[in-house]
Amino acid sequence: MEYSEKVMEHFTNPRNVGEIESADGIGEVGNPKCGDIMKIYLKVENDIIVDVKFKTFGCGSAIASSSMATELIKGKTLDEAWQLSNKAVAEALDGLPPVKMHCSVLAEEAIHKAINDYRVKNGLEPIATEHHSDHIHEEVHGH
Repeated sequence: MEYSEKVMEHFTNPRNVGEIESADGIGEVGNPKCGDIMKIYLKVENDIIVDVKFKTFGCGSAIASSSMATELIKGKTLDEAWQLSNKAVAEALDGLPPVKMHCSVLAEEAIHKAINDYRVKNGLEPIATEHHSDHIHEEVHGH
């Protein structure tokens, strides 16, 4: 399996690793079948993501996807961050192997969960989501 230089760079030197103690929103997703667990922490001021951190347990693609996704949403409004797609994460990494695309889906879903956590904590309705990482994982890996 061949990885782009950007995937390798974000895997070996990931950005925004860690936790935010007083996070305004936290999103955790995972697929116990393959061991990828992703947790994203948001610090929000005036509807803008001023800081974002992640903790990911998983393969290089999962770590690289988390790193790139956090870079792409830092400084964005919550609405802009919500629009970030797994395809945009993969494209920013110069592509992921087809069997690793579910890693970028996990990043998208973790961001959605963190934003909805923020919304609920602030008395707002969560945005309806349709998460499909389990389905993609089963398609690719057959379990």
